[in-house]
Amino acid sequence: MKNNIDQEYRSKGYLYIVGIDEAGRGPLAGPVVASAVLLPPKYENPLIDDSKKITTKQREQLAREIKKHALSYKIVVIEPKVIDELNIYQATKKAFEDALNGIDVPFDMVLTDAMKINTIHPYDPLIKGDARSLSIAAASILAKVTRDEIMLELDKKYPHYGFKDNKGYPTKKHLKALEIYGPIKDVHRFSYKPVAKTQYQQLKLF
Repeated sequence: MKNNIDQEYRSKGYLYIVGIDEAGRGPLAGPVVASAVLLPPKYENPLIDDSKKITTKQREQLAREIKKHALSYKIVVIEPKVIDELNIYQATKKAFEDALNGIDVPFDMVLTDAMKINTIHPYDPLIKGDARSLSIAAASILAKVTRDEIMLELDKKYPHYGFKDNKGYPTKKHLKALEIYGPIKDVHRFSYKPVAKTQYQQLKLF
């Protein structure tokens, strides 16, 4: 990451910064996952960047490094049933706040990737924060790696949907599988239109 906005906040006195980000707001299946990360003030790793810009192997390697060096981190998984009950925005907000509450080391500032949250701490919801803040980028990597692992496990159980490749996003194969097999209870998000319109059309096999 060439420009790390965290250092600007540290120059203003916010030494210990928690970054928060999520993975999985858009998919039709699987959870939304949020992560909060508190890195040491002087920690640097030029390879850490927005999780969408790096390869799967790089993300997995960096996730191990982040966990090793972080002063504290928390990963929160919000299941599809809760997403359907709350809506995806509120579910994501809950994930952010729960992740922040899991940080067990004192901190001065919170940076989120464009998500407004309820907190007593100073915070800034940065637009494209995962590309501007090392702390948010680190959180995005932990969230993405965790969610991908969950989707790979779901793929083993329900191979017809191609979760290994699409991670629950509405690809042609995934949408076709929904038409043929219907959605999976506790896996698909029934409040999402592409799922809702198929749930009563086909015989459920799962």
